[in-house]
Amino acid sequence: MPTLFCDTDLARRIEGAETGFIAAANQAAQRRTGGGGFLRPVAGGVASFAEPDSPWNKVAGLGFAGVPGDDELAAIERAFAERDAPVSVELSNLADPAVGALLTGRGYRLASYENVLGLAVSTDVELVAPPGVQVRPSGDDEFDVWLEVILDAVAHPDSEGLPWLDEFPRQAVAAAEHDIAATGARRYLALVDGVPAGGASMGVRDGIASFSAGTAPAFRRRGVQSALLAARLADAAADGCELATVTTQPGSPSQRNVQRRGFELLYTRAVLIR
Repeated sequence: MPTLFCDTDLARRIEGAETGFIAAANQAAQRRTGGGGFLRPVAGGVASFAEPDSPWNKVAGLGFAGVPGDDELAAIERAFAERDAPVSVELSNLADPAVGALLTGRGYRLASYENVLGLAVSTDVELVAPPGVQVRPSGDDEFDVWLEVILDAVAHPDSEGLPWLDEFPRQAVAAAEHDIAATGARRYLALVDGVPAGGASMGVRDGIASFSAGTAPAFRRRGVQSALLAARLADAAADGCELATVTTQPGSPSQRNVQRRGFELLYTRAVLIR
């Protein structure tokens, strides 16, 4: 039976944490590149453009603090157009429905979905580590090793479930991971028999631990993700976090893996493009 109920207040809090994370990553990208992007608040959310092909080029967090005006959206659309980029909006199904109606009325089309899953953090965490699998914090001294594992995982996504809408160039993914590191997110490296096999990160905002991870194709289905989840949940508990969240594609192995660890589907985001 479900034990975690997500109402609009919890969704607002999660989307607020996500918005803060995107803003921090955008600012890190601007420092790295010397500028050229933009970051604008919009109706409780944020409109972000970091650099061409960046995962941080999106509008997120709308629908929990009012409805954006037509003039406000028009200015954002012009800013993306000036950079030859589409406008991609991630909209929670718990957001104000008026936002979705406004966007479709302006010509936005539904392009994809993504699921947000959560788990109430407990101090009673079983540190799962299948035979031969070791997870450790990953410092700056082995960032390149960690990054290669992540890039390998991203380059070979699982074919089950809905695919991610965007496939970002390798260089753009690498740049985004540097931006994540600059926000202060923790990194974890998983090894199988001493060989780097998976990587993960954890960012903490407002008592919410946000997880992301990847496993190199040669080491999938060997418990690497379960071990990485357990290590981060233990650290989230030690940090006093109340909730851990993961964003996955619907029906994906990643969703299955986290649900096996007790994560529950909280809400779905629609991805709308113009």
